[in-house]
Amino acid sequence: MDLTILIPVKNEINNILEIINSIEKEIQINYEILFIDDFSEDNTYEFIRQIQKKNNKIKVVKNKINGLGQSIRNGIKYSNGKYLSILMCDGSDDPSDLNRYYNEISKNDLDAVFGSRFIKYSKIKDYPKLKLFLNRVFNYFVSLLYLNAYNDYTNAFKIYKKEALIKLEPIVSESFNVFLELPLKIINRRLKYKVIPISWLGRKKGESKFRFNELRSKYIFTLIYCFAEKILLLKKGK
Repeated sequence: MDLTILIPVKNEINNILEIINSIEKEIQINYEILFIDDFSEDNTYEFIRQIQKKNNKIKVVKNKINGLGQSIRNGIKYSNGKYLSILMCDGSDDPSDLNRYYNEISKNDLDAVFGSRFIKYSKIKDYPKLKLFLNRVFNYFVSLLYLNAYNDYTNAFKIYKKEALIKLEPIVSESFNVFLELPLKIINRRLKYKVIPISWLGRKKGESKFRFNELRSKYIFTLIYCFAEKILLLKKGK
């Protein structure tokens, strides 16, 4: 299996068919779609199970522990692909970028490819203004702290070599902050990565699960945790 497309879901029943159809239309390599259901209350899990019976590229796993971080850990555990890309189910990411991700990571023997929505040739549409402002401030701060030019740490949509993800364990984040933890740990371990422009189109259906006020402390915890790990790894390397 070349690629696992990991899609965490919670109450996304109205987006399931659209995201599957978009992937099938765009992706030409050998792939599987692995849905991880995080205690949905709208029959998302049962709906995917019905699709799975007719499409052998579809897999679904149900979390036994609540949280987006657990969804990612389960995604790594149950994936079959040499590479793993995290794609959100809300339709905001462009599945055509998966082809570019795969070509970059496989042809250049990289451990990860980080997309950025905020560099030349990126495309972004319908990003809520307050969320955009908070995103830019936080990501800029992370860049300064890490002395790294990358500017879109918190976006989920990236691709990793599965072997590289295993090297990042333990993955400790519980929620959306897991998407900050993964790239920072790639950087901490000096693994090979590349940054490319990607598109972001905004959620079309359903309600976002992201709540900045609830997640603020978790992001700060993850940043402190990863920066402390970076210092320890630097000392260990001396």
